[in-house]
Amino acid sequence: MVYTDLPHLERVERIHAAGFAAEIWDWTQKDAGALAATGATFTSMTGYVAGDLITPDGTDGCCARRSLSIPFAQAIGSPSLNLHGTGLGEGGIPVRPVEVVTGDMWLAAVRTLTRVAELGETHGVTFVLENLNTEVDHPGTPFAKAADTLALVAAVDSPHLKMNLDLYHAQIGEGNLVELVRRAVPHVGEVQVADVPGRCEPGTGEVRWSFVAQALADAGYDGVVAMEAFASIPGTAGSDLALAAFREAFTL
Repeated sequence: MVYTDLPHLERVERIHAAGFAAEIWDWTQKDAGALAATGATFTSMTGYVAGDLITPDGTDGCCARRSLSIPFAQAIGSPSLNLHGTGLGEGGIPVRPVEVVTGDMWLAAVRTLTRVAELGETHGVTFVLENLNTEVDHPGTPFAKAADTLALVAAVDSPHLKMNLDLYHAQIGEGNLVELVRRAVPHVGEVQVADVPGRCEPGTGEVRWSFVAQALADAGYDGVVAMEAFASIPGTAGSDLALAAFREAFTL
């Protein structure tokens, strides 16, 4: 989402040179060997590109795709693979949108995520379930709210299934970020940030990120914090400034 004026591998190299780890989305369009050759550290990647948590065919497809994702993750050294309630298509729209999440869907999701956690345990990786927002970016996504993803992760109760607490999505959908952080941290495997509105770097919107960073530290969180945000100023120089703002916001 930064250095978008550059080819993908050059983006990774710039991020690495600035002293940050990198994360990637759809791995099917990327070369694991070329990514590894950049020397960058990768902390997360998309854990699947198809399927969902709530239907038999979606569950089978979801787990099969996760199995395919694991060798790529191992090749680039990524310890975490990211999940959502359903696969996301063009523009972030769910491939299987849901208007009402039923009790049966909740039970199906727990069963599916239990299988996913077992897969992670077998291969020594951790899957992280990300909350999204349905108001702006991902309408129709089941289990989108942070409260939902937290409940599912807690129900499975495995070290190989954690929550990816996306505070950009949570601010849009729920707010009350500091209380959410305090409640969620025991189950969190990653935190993602972008400011609201606009989904750009910290300091461009309404969230006081230094306060959130302190809340994370006070809650004992010492894992990955990722900037999943666009640079507010286009071009390479704008991305440099965005990364600097991110570093400043989360340096205590």
